[in-house]
Amino acid sequence: MSINKPVVIGVAGGTGSGKTSVTRSISKRFSEKTILVIEQDYYYKDQSHLPFEERLNTNYDHPLAFDNDLLIEHVHALLNKQTIEKPVYDYTLHTRSGEFISVESKDVIILEGILVLEDPRLLDLMDIKVFVDTDPDVRIIRRILRDMKERGRSIDSVIEQYINVVRPMHLQFIEPTKRYADIIIPEGGQNLVAIDIMASKIKTILDSKAF
Repeated sequence: MSINKPVVIGVAGGTGSGKTSVTRSISKRFSEKTILVIEQDYYYKDQSHLPFEERLNTNYDHPLAFDNDLLIEHVHALLNKQTIEKPVYDYTLHTRSGEFISVESKDVIILEGILVLEDPRLLDLMDIKVFVDTDPDVRIIRRILRDMKERGRSIDSVIEQYINVVRPMHLQFIEPTKRYADIIIPEGGQNLVAIDIMASKIKTILDSKAF
């Protein structure tokens, strides 16, 4: 079966909300289909023109940190079954690494990131919009564990960043995008009922786009 246009799904939510587990749950239900996940994190703006000291002040939770123009260009290309060159971001240098990953279009394209529902141009490209809604205390615990384990950070630095940057940015920019969601999934990938409902909707759209 060939697909006229890929199905585009946006999965948003705060840091540590469970966006990745939702994406994995969707993928498992469509093992017979090809699924492509595009993480918004890969599309942080290139900052190579800035001194390293200035890059250290990057607010990664602000909409202006993302190169949505490039992301939108790439989604359009994928919708036309074209291969894209996805940028790679280097968090140690706080800019793009200069490397790229060749990505081919798939039947289902999942755009995953904290602010994928913030840009109206991205919303217009989505067939289904999802917001993963998880309690703040759960999200901060997940972030502390992740940053200490994967990034070698101290608990004090993680909490300080959460209070001064992550939480206010969440309330100002991420939480308001919940209003654009077609489906709100409490507790992420643990909510099997919501995942099943979403999978049924995806199947309906896929079937309607088949030749």
